[in-house]
Amino acid sequence: MALQWKIKSFDNLSVHELYDLLRLRSEIFVVEQNCVYLDLDGKDKVALHLFGEFEGKIVAHARLFKPGITFDNSSIGRVTVDANYRDRKWGHDLMREAIAGIKCYFGESQITIGAQLYLKKFYESHGFVQTSEMYLEDDIPHIEMIKS
Repeated sequence: MALQWKIKSFDNLSVHELYDLLRLRSEIFVVEQNCVYLDLDGKDKVALHLFGEFEGKIVAHARLFKPGITFDNSSIGRVTVDANYRDRKWGHDLMREAIAGIKCYFGESQITIGAQLYLKKFYESHGFVQTSEMYLEDDIPHIEMIKS
């Protein structure tokens, strides 16, 4: 069974959708990765929120940004898939939807991301190329990558 994809601005998210998105991100970035950091960075209000639902539950999410918010180019961030569903390879579907969303909503084809280093090959499979040396963000190795 496939995911049902939605893209919404912050103001159009229901309270329940917002709660579920934030819970999913907290489960992944804080609990699973054992990283204490402030997820609520103020950018949710200016992002488009792409999320996938399966049987009424949000199991995948990414934020889409127009140029100039996070990087000079459009960008994708907070890419998350519920750990219980990763065996279905929905992360690849999420990235395809995110790239298409950037093109559709912002008319952009060049996309920059700040990727966790261990996911380099995953992002390369979607056309991203490493453009920076490794840097630490919240004590997790990251690299900047661009898709043209």
